[in-house]
Amino acid sequence: MPHLHIEKFKEIEFPQSYEGVEFNFIAENSNHSDEKLISVKVENDEFFLLLKAEENRSLLKSDKLTRPASIYNVHKALLSYAKLAELNIISSNVPDMQKNIHLEEVTALKNIEYFASNFPKDKKVSIEVGFGSGRHLLHQAQNNPDTLYIGIEIHRASILQVLKQITIQNLDNLLILDYDARLFMELVPSNIVEKIYVHFPVPWDKKPHRRVISTSFIEEANRVLRVDGKLELRTDSENYYAYSYETFIAFKKTTLNISKNKEIAISSKYEDRWKKMEKNIYDLTMINEEDSEPISLNGSFKFNDFKSENSKILKLHGVTKKFDGGFIHFERVYTTQNGTMLRLSMGSFDRPEHLYVIIEDSISYYPQAPLKTKSNLRAHNFLDGIING
Repeated sequence: MPHLHIEKFKEIEFPQSYEGVEFNFIAENSNHSDEKLISVKVENDEFFLLLKAEENRSLLKSDKLTRPASIYNVHKALLSYAKLAELNIISSNVPDMQKNIHLEEVTALKNIEYFASNFPKDKKVSIEVGFGSGRHLLHQAQNNPDTLYIGIEIHRASILQVLKQITIQNLDNLLILDYDARLFMELVPSNIVEKIYVHFPVPWDKKPHRRVISTSFIEEANRVLRVDGKLELRTDSENYYAYSYETFIAFKKTTLNISKNKEIAISSKYEDRWKKMEKNIYDLTMINEEDSEPISLNGSFKFNDFKSENSKILKLHGVTKKFDGGFIHFERVYTTQNGTMLRLSMGSFDRPEHLYVIIEDSISYYPQAPLKTKSNLRAHNFLDGIING
């Protein structure tokens, strides 16, 4: 993750702009004086820089929760703040250079709002979850120009590598998203997807709740797939294969194809390595056989007028509240110049959202509202009641 180690932090006046970067406000952790968040906006990306005080120095980096898709914009925000505040940089892994020429004009990288507001429907759609090096995803896009491919990945180096190849190969049927695939599936329209690829997911043997394949993921896959559409799991983990088989077969009705050590047109570098080690490769393919009802979600993420006291909000630090089918955990509380801010996780237990809520004259999510799902809408109404109750 890009960061600067600085000798001493200096606070600037807020708000102000410098070198194309807007510095909006600063928030201080109300329980830990060694942490601050700086709200910045670069181009269309709005996010936080995180300041952590350390012994004899401070660390300035991007906040993991709000980090934008563009790593270049993070670099720009860090360097611009350092110059504006005249910080003494001890060490840095932030390159002081222009964008990679191959990423200069790339338009394939999208944020979640792009898909939530107007999901592409003018082409056949296929989705790959966790594309890694992108070898399989790029191969599919090259050989199926009439299909729109959506690649979902959270590893930055992998994203940048694939974006570079999209530009070099001049692909116009491949979009990239840095987001939790389990949440993304909830906004995909019903009955439009041809294939969903889940190739070599992290097994998460010690944290099975973090696995991509789950009862809820399979339910969403069945909903978004066309009739005869397929969800393809490919794994080298016998434990993951066995777990997935049990999860699929627990459904009252399901159609599965199972293969072992099947050759496919393209393989990843990791698969090549495992084959040399003579590891087994398992394929489990679910075939959807029914049309699903369209998504129907009513409600909004608007808050009622703030009627409580900031002192009450400050006491929410570390508190967890549960409701039917979900929860809200108040991870941290911050103070701003004009009020307070909450960092929280909310929604369903197995795929929660992580976000900030700013409470000043009005209440709003930062940098944007949660994904519109049933569990998030229920969580929002519950949260509104806690803040204004």
